Amino acid sequence: MKISVKWIICFLVVGIYVMALGGVFYYNLFRWTFEEKLKQDMIEMVRIKSPDLIKGILRQKQYPTIEEGDVMNWLGGDKRIADILYLNGNGFIRWHKQGQLIGIHYEEYVKQVGVETDAIDQAYQSGQPKVRSFKKDPFFDIAIPLKAKGEVVIGILNLQVSKESSSKIIGSAMNKYVLGAIGVLILLGLPLWIYLRFFIVAPIISLRDCIDSISTKSFDIKFAARKDEIGELADAIGGLLGKVRLELDAVTDRERQRQSDEELWWKAVLSTAVADGSQAIVVDEDNNVLFANFDLDLDRPDQKKHLLDIIDSQQQDVLRIIGMAMDTPRQIMQNDVMFKGIECRVRAIQVQAEGNIKRTLVLFTPLKRLAQQV
Repeated sequence: MKISVKWIICFLVVGIYVMALGGVFYYNLFRWTFEEKLKQDMIEMVRIKSPDLIKGILRQKQYPTIEEGDVMNWLGGDKRIADILYLNGNGFIRWHKQGQLIGIHYEEYVKQVGVETDAIDQAYQSGQPKVRSFKKDPFFDIAIPLKAKGEVVIGILNLQVSKESSSKIIGSAMNKYVLGAIGVLILLGLPLWIYLRFFIVAPIISLRDCIDSISTKSFDIKFAARKDEIGELADAIGGLLGKVRLELDAVTDRERQRQSDEELWWKAVLSTAVADGSQAIVVDEDNNVLFANFDLDLDRPDQKKHLLDIIDSQQQDVLRIIGMAMDTPRQIMQNDVMFKGIECRVRAIQVQAEGNIKRTLVLFTPLKRLAQQV
């Protein structure tokens, strides 16, 4: 996988991860902010109208006054308020949308209707507004005490407020957050991608092309000088190639010297150990002719000649003797054969030097020469 693809995947993964963490943080922040604002708005609305409610309770303890009715209608007109329960200090209901519940005690109301939170009890005991959330429904249960003559609680106004309005605001805010986060991701990723593409990936590709153009004939790396890590890498590769060139030159010199020494050695052996009139051939492990005591008819000095260029492939008896010698190193194989129209005795032996260097000596001696020697 290419670096650019890996970078894109990594950037997207990290970006999405950061967006998700930010989303969780901002969601909780938005929810706390807007829900807290909703609570404070409800408490502030009641605080503004509380003088009318307090006057009504002090004037008429059992039933609500006209002013209190106006306040209840005003609060009921707010779509965020789902239900209102208005109690006096003795716990009797002064107002409820269900008229038959007006005048009964709160304890009776609990038995008939039931309550999900203890907001009213806590507000009555502490004298401070209390807010509780319903466990199943998306509502706040807000109980606000009405106090007169200092800290005497003379009534409780209980509001069931829907969270729907704040949820819509939170949803709208989160949508804007997601769009903004994606925009930031694009605006941040685009310049980073341009930098990666033109200042990192492109030089690496150029360096790769320069390395691909290197051959054994030229170890020079043609890469523009750079004063960064990529330039240091190119310099290191150039230094390595210089060392490789020196090693190859040394190996070539050693091989050339070895071949020269071997050629001199075989020439000395063939000139002293091979009788006149005999033809000797030395071949390598690939059956290329290395040395011979006769003219090989080469067009140029560095030209190689194969054994089959000298011995006709029809001369299977000669090739068989040579093959047997190669299969059994250091043992002389011989037989009488016809070579170049002359009856000869062919002898072959394979000599193995250090490593995998193998040389096979093939000697053709005319039978007439052997008869004269006898």
